[in-house]
Amino acid sequence: MDDERASPVRETYDRIAEHFATTREYPWPEVTAFLGGGAASDADGDAAADVPSALVGGAESALGGPPENADSEAERVGLDLGCGNGRHAESLSAVVGRVVGVDVSAGLLRTAQERSRKRDFAGSLELVQGDAASLPLRADTVDVAVYVATLHHLRSREQRIASLSELARVLAPGGRALVSAWSTAHDRFDRASGFDTTVAWTLPGGERVPRFYHIYDPAEFESDLAASDLTVVANTVSSGNCYAVVESGLD
Repeated sequence: MDDERASPVRETYDRIAEHFATTREYPWPEVTAFLGGGAASDADGDAAADVPSALVGGAESALGGPPENADSEAERVGLDLGCGNGRHAESLSAVVGRVVGVDVSAGLLRTAQERSRKRDFAGSLELVQGDAASLPLRADTVDVAVYVATLHHLRSREQRIASLSELARVLAPGGRALVSAWSTAHDRFDRASGFDTTVAWTLPGGERVPRFYHIYDPAEFESDLAASDLTVVANTVSSGNCYAVVESGLD
């Protein structure tokens, strides 16, 4: 953990986008499991640790069954909220016909566009610059969403709950999403209650760029989900992160 003051998230990730993207090659195993995929790899490409059963196949009801048996894949819409370099948008493109990738950083969106062209999923991907607490999307339009490693960058509890409610707003009836945030359960932290901190990103050459994080304790994560318009289907901790499979609680 670092004591340096972090810049706003857009400025921070625009600054580190190119280098950050090169270190984010593989989808998280929890995302792969949620989408109903087979064997997953961790962030280093190694065999994934066991994923909690609560997450496995969490999206299948929203997808109309296992992806390989679905009849309406081309009509489904996926959302990668906080899409970064598009690694999870790529995973979504395998199970839906259209993917919307939203990120506040224009620099990261450029890396996602480059990845989509190299990996041949650009035709199904639409990239949008936007704020997670005020999504530039219509209500009830998303069948399955991935919102990982982003919620914890929002500075206030009000913003974080607003972003969860925005996710609820855009989810279609029956749609599902996977939400994650860094947790006090992670080995690098030694505190039991949630707290704010900065974690520096080190660029080639040694420059350190501080990034704001709110580190959730699991009970606090549950509380923020409950305060939003989402309905929790499953809630667990995996690889030092809080995770939830959620649906829209809006009528």
